[in-house]
Amino acid sequence: MKSMEQELQCPVCKDIVKQPIVLPCLHSVCLMCASEVLVQSGYPQPELPPEPNSPASTPNTRSPRQIRRPIPKSDRVDRLLRSGSGTYPGRRRKEGPQTLMLFPCAPCGRDVELGERGLAECMRNLTLERIVERYRHTVSLGSVAVMCQFCKPPQALEATKGCADCRASFCNECFKLYHPWGTPRAQHEHVQPTLNFRPKVLTCPEHDQERLQFYCKSCQMLLCSLCKLRRIHTGHKIAPVTQAYQTLKDKITKELNYILSNQDMVLTQITQLENTMLAQALESSRQRRAEALANQVAEKRSLLEHASLMAFTQELLKENDPSSFVHAARITHNRLAQSIESMQRFSLSADPSFRHFQLDVSRELKLLTDLSFIQAPLAPVIDTQRTLAYDQLFLCWRLPQDSTPAWHYSVEFRRRGVVPGAAARWGWQRLEEVTGTCAVIDRLEMDSVYVLRVRGCNKAGFGEYSEEVYLHTPPAPVLNFYLDSRWGLHADRLVVSKEQRCARSVPGLSLLQDADRALTSCHLTADLLVGDVAITQGRHYWACSVEPGSYLVKVGVGLESKLQEWFHLPQDMASPRYDPDSGHDSGAEDSSDSPPPFSFLTMGMGKIYLPSSANSHHTDANYRESGFTNGNGPSSPTGVTYPLPPRLGVCLDFEKGRVTFYDAHSLRPLWEGPVDCSAPVCPAFCFIGGGALQLQELVANRNANQTPVRRVTIQSRVTKLN
Repeated sequence: MKSMEQELQCPVCKDIVKQPIVLPCLHSVCLMCASEVLVQSGYPQPELPPEPNSPASTPNTRSPRQIRRPIPKSDRVDRLLRSGSGTYPGRRRKEGPQTLMLFPCAPCGRDVELGERGLAECMRNLTLERIVERYRHTVSLGSVAVMCQFCKPPQALEATKGCADCRASFCNECFKLYHPWGTPRAQHEHVQPTLNFRPKVLTCPEHDQERLQFYCKSCQMLLCSLCKLRRIHTGHKIAPVTQAYQTLKDKITKELNYILSNQDMVLTQITQLENTMLAQALESSRQRRAEALANQVAEKRSLLEHASLMAFTQELLKENDPSSFVHAARITHNRLAQSIESMQRFSLSADPSFRHFQLDVSRELKLLTDLSFIQAPLAPVIDTQRTLAYDQLFLCWRLPQDSTPAWHYSVEFRRRGVVPGAAARWGWQRLEEVTGTCAVIDRLEMDSVYVLRVRGCNKAGFGEYSEEVYLHTPPAPVLNFYLDSRWGLHADRLVVSKEQRCARSVPGLSLLQDADRALTSCHLTADLLVGDVAITQGRHYWACSVEPGSYLVKVGVGLESKLQEWFHLPQDMASPRYDPDSGHDSGAEDSSDSPPPFSFLTMGMGKIYLPSSANSHHTDANYRESGFTNGNGPSSPTGVTYPLPPRLGVCLDFEKGRVTFYDAHSLRPLWEGPVDCSAPVCPAFCFIGGGALQLQELVANRNANQTPVRRVTIQSRVTKLN
């Protein structure tokens, strides 16, 4: 935008054009500049419209509710009568030849005929005005505040709106006052506040308020519907202005694209011209120097060629008469002295070297100095917060800030396994030409550790590898399900998202009403959510995240029938699963011989509670070292709390009747216990107080535009609720 300032300059004042008009030669000049040029050429002062910021155009001098037609001045009427131009009632056009105005156009270098009406026949260049306004906004030229033209000073406020119909700028209060709702003024066009209001469209200079809707191809001029009917345009090719607009716009676009696409050719031509000029300058200088040196050589050779002078001098020296010798030898002495002086003061009349020719190589030196060779991308940084292993591996990375851009990436991964007697590493597998900064790897083996790394590539080649990251795949196939809120749902405190993958419990009025009983009894306000599938066979794994600020959230599995029986109860009844000494709702208190009907792990206030009982055990060595043993040894009467992991994983082995809880981020086992699997088992979640949880989204569904079709790998739960 800043490079086109030369195109926006008036050829007369050499400044940015103001109120430009188009001359018949198609050049644009300022209206005021054109008027001054005509006055300097001896023409009378033309009648001009008032300046946009002049008092004549300020609405303070008139009421906005009255639209008056300005009365022409008397001197203007006299001038129109004398010049024979203009129309008014009862006036007939003066017959006879009209005096044509000639405007000296500087770009053309010739006088241009303006026509009978002078500058009145030159239409404003509204397109150029809009370009100038955008240019001033871009380069911040003349960015002054526009004040409201209706506020009384000195309390004038800054204008916030402009009206194209009223041709004035208003503040908010004045705009409401002068544009009442329900009046025709309310339909006026709103624009940005400005001091230069221009017409919305071009109108015919001869027929007031007539829009220019046609274009005469023969005369190459715009016409209104009345001008089209004139006999002067009979037989001419006249087209709608919209058609001429599209045709001319297509031509200019094609020409612009051609020039832009041939920039290299223009630069080559400029280089050829510069080389030719340099060669011509060198050749011209060589010729001038050669001529000067040739004249000097001829002068020196003349000294050797004048043998007669030397012989004459030798004979002159034989003269013995003093008076005769002096009389004859003076001219010879002068000639010999000149020759000697020429020999002693010898210098070349032209410099044979070209030292004064200095080749300007500053641009080339700057280019060589600024030349920077393309470097390969630096080692990417793995985003460990977003990278995970679930149904598929999702790897995410980024380039360092000081790294060169990468065209694409190469992702490499391998499985790390152990063979009896020795450690064996599987070969690297690759995903080539990954264009984004994340990749999905599928078809992996369960309960395996994979090593991943990535490197970028550009024109300079491949860069360095990132640090290797280790991901542990789930121990069983991932189970995809949604939350079923039909059991015990209380709209005042439990909200399930539209996608049925998030749930939030907010303590409501019911908890406040039961607060006094909660202090003296074991009454609880609990809400249960279950998965919309029931497991009847196989091993399955799923993961979820619990909000650290949750009060109490229980995550686990249970028999569908028992969950419905024990949790779908009136809120006034005591919960059969609450035991202040247990902290784990496993149902082990009912019977020591049979497995519990459900198994939950309790989380709350940023902690996770890992219980210890005869039927459950910790599987992590760190826990055993802390004094907590498995079911084969002595067990602690109470459990232990640990920081809440970012994601909790649950693995159910239906055939073995065992459920294992994992830290889903590192897949480290946290707790394992039995569960009754004699009937369909479903995932379950219980809220006590405020809390929130979210099911882990499948990696395969992250980039899907639509909800994927769910694959039924287990028996769906179909239960009719009473």
